Amino acid sequence: MTEPPQTAEPTPPPGDPATGTAVDAPDRASPRDPAAGLPPQTPAAVRRRATLAGTAVSVLLILAIVLGSRLLRDFDSALLPYAVATVFLAFGVAYRYTVWISAPGARRLFRKGWGSFFSAANFRRAPTALPKMIATYLGFQKFLGARSHARWAAHQLVFWGCLLAAAITFPLTWGWFTFTSSTGSGPGYEMRIWGFKIIGFDSLSVLGWLMFHGLDIAAVLVISGAAYFLWRRMKDRGAVTGQRFAYDLVPLIALVVISVTGLLLTFSSIFLHGGGYEFLAILHMVSVVFTLIYIPFGKFFHIVQRPAALGMQLFKYTSRRKDEEVLACRRCHEPIDTAPYVENLQGTMRDLDLGFAEWAEYCPRCKRVLRGSAYLDHVKKGFK
Repeated sequence: MTEPPQTAEPTPPPGDPATGTAVDAPDRASPRDPAAGLPPQTPAAVRRRATLAGTAVSVLLILAIVLGSRLLRDFDSALLPYAVATVFLAFGVAYRYTVWISAPGARRLFRKGWGSFFSAANFRRAPTALPKMIATYLGFQKFLGARSHARWAAHQLVFWGCLLAAAITFPLTWGWFTFTSSTGSGPGYEMRIWGFKIIGFDSLSVLGWLMFHGLDIAAVLVISGAAYFLWRRMKDRGAVTGQRFAYDLVPLIALVVISVTGLLLTFSSIFLHGGGYEFLAILHMVSVVFTLIYIPFGKFFHIVQRPAALGMQLFKYTSRRKDEEVLACRRCHEPIDTAPYVENLQGTMRDLDLGFAEWAEYCPRCKRVLRGSAYLDHVKKGFK
């Protein structure tokens, strides 16, 4: 492969594998240096801030439950374990999120992502960009389709099933939704939100069936998607090699247990005249509570992180729309990305003290070539 003239090649970046150097750039302040404007964050300080954030969010949720249920008049005491679990969920999400954005790289992602997300200038420049990205990136997750259509379909089943279940379960648990019989014994019912009547329906109609079996529909969707992922993790060699039981398998098993026990509750009430209902209700409650508490500290936490990544996608999109300068690879001179995006990536690498931020100015192919050249020069030459 023909190399560009050495005179046109910029100074090799710190940590360039072609030279074997690993010297930090002297003109850049470390994020732990007070001169950089970022005071050091000790683990104890991060934990204190995370605990305060978790406590504040939990208190706000408790107040929302009390006020939304009209001072607990619409609150069902039988659902108390679920409500308590959601309070723990709120605390865990706020705690973990605060710890996450305390890291330099995540903090930059958080600022840039949410800054682009709520930017009025971006909305004026591209008013349809944000709705489209919410639909394609968060809703339909088209990026997963490039990897595998089957995985994309299974992920969609799990995603929309969980979203439907959460939209029904959380308001009911908090006492925000109530279903009361308008005639005393049915089949006419009224759905109320915060005490206000929204709609009246007949429980024997199609709408009534959908109202009372929404969780069953969600369970079928989740079981279908989770079953595919469990099958894949038993059969796919790549998935089996890197999987961890607590991180990869426990979430899927928990979703299946919740869905199956939920369907069995419906089966018991319709076909068994309530036989075994109490045991199934306890088993279902335990599985739901465990999963809600597990969410902030397991694989499901990516649900909370994903919106910040959406902001970064919007940041890249708006940078290209502004006709920003597109940087070229320092080696092959092929275009890489817009200057603001590359500079943001370099800033993150400097925040993490990686020592080779200028590597962001190389295209992926040239990075692989340089890594291979460094391996041949510094490792293989020692073998005969």
